[in-house]
Amino acid sequence: MLDRFTGMRVFAKAATLGSLSAAGRDLGISPAMAMKHMDALEQRLGVQLCHRTTRRLTLTNAGLDYLATCRRILRDLEEAESQLAAQRSEAVGLLRLNVPLSFGIHYIAPLLPDFGRRYPHVDIDLGLSDAQQDLIAEGWDLAIRIGHLADSDLRGRHLGDFPMRVCASPRYLERHGAPRKVSDLSSHQCLSYSLSSQQGEGTWSFGRHGEVKVPVRGPLRANNGDALLAAAVGGQGVIYQPDFIVADAVREGTLVTLDLDIPAVELGGVHLLFSPARRLPAKVRAMIDFLVEAFKV
Repeated sequence: MLDRFTGMRVFAKAATLGSLSAAGRDLGISPAMAMKHMDALEQRLGVQLCHRTTRRLTLTNAGLDYLATCRRILRDLEEAESQLAAQRSEAVGLLRLNVPLSFGIHYIAPLLPDFGRRYPHVDIDLGLSDAQQDLIAEGWDLAIRIGHLADSDLRGRHLGDFPMRVCASPRYLERHGAPRKVSDLSSHQCLSYSLSSQQGEGTWSFGRHGEVKVPVRGPLRANNGDALLAAAVGGQGVIYQPDFIVADAVREGTLVTLDLDIPAVELGGVHLLFSPARRLPAKVRAMIDFLVEAFKV
């Protein structure tokens, strides 16, 4: 089946130049191929669009009506293609970025004003959620994921590593004492992150690969690290969270890092994920380069 849009281009160009041969030459196809496109177009529409002689092409009434429609459609198509080409070469348009809630608030949102100054024609739709979402199915241009990545066709860049820390407030430690071994955690009030495979089902995992499992219990489970941080700072219990959650509180002295006998599990790093397409829009490439630069990887 011949391409419909090429047939429309041949018809519109022939109407302008008055000849199928001239239209073919202008479009870079042979006169015979131009005629095939014209015949296919008329057959598809079921009407005669023009009268053809060896010297001249004239439009029928149906052809005159269709010409206006063709020119409008072709103009819209060219405009759409031009916009897409511009997006490949210039950072413009809406960029949808999906980020874990706490990491997005503490690390990504503060960077966006600088990105906006560099790329004033890019608008950001920042989605903050700790729930895993399908990057392609949900229409996200980019996503940041924390932890060990599942196998997928997505491409990725490693942004950095944030070690896990076990922490508690000075007030909690005064009342309950400080655990010295990971096994001591079983007798403490432990505040768990419900979306983590390393803190699910009443156990916390330690050791590089999470090979040591410690049974824990506590008065609070939450699906957000900042909620657990607030509870820990308030003296409710012990938390086991990445450095980007607890670093400020440790620096300010509202939380204390606990040194235990077995190292914390390796989090798996922070990764920027994006489509496997070879030709990414310029806005996506701009954000990738910007974030890699910001995290200095």
